[in-house]
Amino acid sequence: MTYCIGISLDDGLVLTSDSRTNAGIDHVSTYSKMHRCETNPDRSLFIMSAGNLATTQGVIHQIRRDVQEGAPRNLNSLNYLSDIAEYLGDVLVSRIRKHSEMAGFVPESTLLLGGQLKGRNPNLYMIYPQGNYITTSDDTRYLQIGESKYGKPVLDRFISHNTSLEDAAICSLISMDSTMKSNASVGPPIEVLLYKRDSYCAEHYRLDADHPYLLSIRHEWANQLYKGFRSMPRMIGSVLPDNISQCNSI
Repeated sequence: MTYCIGISLDDGLVLTSDSRTNAGIDHVSTYSKMHRCETNPDRSLFIMSAGNLATTQGVIHQIRRDVQEGAPRNLNSLNYLSDIAEYLGDVLVSRIRKHSEMAGFVPESTLLLGGQLKGRNPNLYMIYPQGNYITTSDDTRYLQIGESKYGKPVLDRFISHNTSLEDAAICSLISMDSTMKSNASVGPPIEVLLYKRDSYCAEHYRLDADHPYLLSIRHEWANQLYKGFRSMPRMIGSVLPDNISQCNSI
């Protein structure tokens, strides 16, 4: 299983991913799901992936080859991030279709594209296995792929358009920790990438399972949750019951 988060903010982008993969079919325990694309200086592009590992590798290899060979459609030739999302969707569908016919099953993957082209705003796109895609909105500043349900509440509570990059990164780590707590198939190393608007460079962090900062986030969040829970108003004595059932002795 996988969990990846992309957050779009006024100040830029925050991307966070785990590194645990299926240890059965793929026979791989960890694999980076965050790909920093080599592009022209006028753009910065990042891709995260969830799903079949072989399909994802095939897509990444194809888009790199298209850049190297100067294909008509490649990461450097397209002028809008939405066009790049559509291009990635076409490559993804092609890889899935090819191996579906060969293997008799559907090796699906989902991609999350983040980045900025010069003169345009940074943005995020989630690309489905069918090749279509969605982007963020004013009301929803983040996108998730993979095991998304456990880490969603904290994002809903704290992420807004004017959240700082650092606060969003911390929030994404709490979201990741909540997911790891409830699903053992999501796990470290955790990768975090901070992209500041108009910088065309990014800060990348890798946190192993025993990294002191990751452990401190886990401990402090659990501690504050417990304190918050214990400070809740007591129900008994504050709320009158609608009725009291008769207690029958045996």
